[in-house]
Order: sequence, then C-alpha cells, then structure tokens
Amino acid sequence: MSVLVYTENWDGKFKKISHELVSYASKVAEMVNTTATVLSIGDVEEDELKSLGERGASKIISVRDEKLKVLDNRVYAGVISEIAQREGATVIVIANNNSGKALAPRLSVKLKAGIGACVNRLPLNVEPFTVYKKVFSGNAFAHIVLKSEIKIITLAQNSFDLIKTPNNAVIEEAGSVVESSFVTTEVKDVQKQTNQLLLTDAEIVVSGGRGMKSPDNWGPIEELAQLLGAATACSRPVSDEGWRPHGEHTGQTGKIIAPNLYIAVGISGAIQHLAGVSSSKCIVAINTDKDAPIFEAANYGIVGDAFKVLPQLIEAVKEMKS
Repeated sequence: MSVLVYTENWDGKFKKISHELVSYASKVAEMVNTTATVLSIGDVEEDELKSLGERGASKIISVRDEKLKVLDNRVYAGVISEIAQREGATVIVIANNNSGKALAPRLSVKLKAGIGACVNRLPLNVEPFTVYKKVFSGNAFAHIVLKSEIKIITLAQNSFDLIKTPNNAVIEEAGSVVESSFVTTEVKDVQKQTNQLLLTDAEIVVSGGRGMKSPDNWGPIEELAQLLGAATACSRPVSDEGWRPHGEHTGQTGKIIAPNLYIAVGISGAIQHLAGVSSSKCIVAINTDKDAPIFEAANYGIVGDAFKVLPQLIEAVKEMKS
C-alpha cells in the first residue's frame, strides 16, 4: 500500500510542478499512514531523480525505455497502471495539466478508480476520502467523496507549498513494462520555441486587455514583463482581434494559470477570464472603471489610466532593481 505520484519531465528535467506533486503526495501518504513512491518515465539523470527525495518520497521508480521517448497517453497510462498495481497504490497523484487531464480518465477506467480533478488542498478526511476543489469558475468550492478502492487526484498547479525533508529516497530501475504492439505514435518532426518563458510555467504574468486600445500599445506590457522576469498574457477579445497570439489567451477557453503574481492591465474581468486566473496567489488590477469585476477578485487595485500608471510602475521597478 502506497501513494504513487507520476512526475512528468521536460527534456530530462523536473519543473516546479513535479516537486509540488511529490510534496503533496508525501503529505497525503502521512494522512493514510503509508509512504510516497515517485514514478518517473523517461531518461532522467540520477541526480535529478534524487532531487525528488527532498520532497518526502521514500522510493523513486525510474522507467527507461526507448519506446517511451514519445508521449503517448495510452502507453503512459498502461505504464502507470502497471506500476500502481505492482506497488499496491491506493492513491495516485498526477498534475492537472494537459497530460494529466488525458492520463487520469484512462487510469480511472483501467483501475476502476474515482477521480478528484483539479484539487488544490490536502484531503479534508481519509475516512471517507474527501477532497476539496473549486467549482463554478472559482466562485464556490466542493467536497468530493471518493468511494473507490483506488483514488486518483489531479493537483492544480501552484496550489501546494514545497516541503523540505531528509533525502532518504531509494532509486529503483524498473524493468520494461511496455508492449511494443501498443506503441503506434511516431514523431516526424519537433519544433521548439527557445528563450521564451512558457505562460503556464511563469510565476509572474503581466496581462493586457482591450483597455490597451491597440496592438501598437503593448510596449509597456512587454517592458514590465521583461523587468519582472514575467510572461505576457491577454484576454480573449485581444487574441480574437489578432492583437496578440492565441497562445497568450488566459481564461476559461484559454490557458488556465496559477502564478504567484498576476497583473491585469485594462481587463474588465469577465467571469470567463477570471475562471482561468482565479487561482493566482496575488492579483493586481489596473483599470479606469472602479466598478470593473476584476477588482472583486483582485488583492490590490489601481483605478487609473493604464497609459499613465504603467510608466510609473516601470520606473518604480527599475528603481527597486537598481
């Protein structure tokens, strides 16, 4: 019996979300009086694997296989299911990102497991097993009781603080658990963006809305983002107008993000937009309309013209950094 946590890697490296998952899983393991086991799929160096031991894992299982170089949700779900059964896992923890959202339903069918999706706190109880999650675009919360023998939890990004523990994890190389006949995906070409911070990974995001009035006015947004080491984002009307790339669109129909700091400039704060950013730890809003809905969700608000506020904010950041 154990808690199994699947940690995705990017080119052999773990991002913050992987460390969050292990920290969370180790605390869940304490609640159910068992241990946390990490599953890593792919070619990851031993030192990188060991780093997860500092988050409370007692064992790290590494599955390396040439057939697993390409992310195939069907194949990966089979691997995770096989390891979960070998380890007698009663709780499986996965990130609530694109791959996690694809893997969890497959695992649910294979293991006859209930899913607690987009959870952002530790379980409220273990008897019965009750998880907490936000619902209705973050305007309410729900307590979900998972009654199945095996439970699957997908954890929302940036919703659990990292823990630090003595590194006593044992690394175990697992034998191949992949049937060649299952591997049908072939990658013909790979194109990667470089020197650009991914929106979903950013701890600080500066976002603009229609209040910026024109795509030609995005200079201050980009300058502030560069000074803060932040990613840039936008509301849906901005991307629909073609002012900014669709990849920067945050909201219910765009990217769901949870940075430490979200600065919304000229964004009114429609419920669809707030659904994608409400998990941010701190929201700062700049808008000329004091009654804009964004201010209800914001921790800090500035009622003013963005074209006057942004230059002052940029100068203040420059002064602070100097």
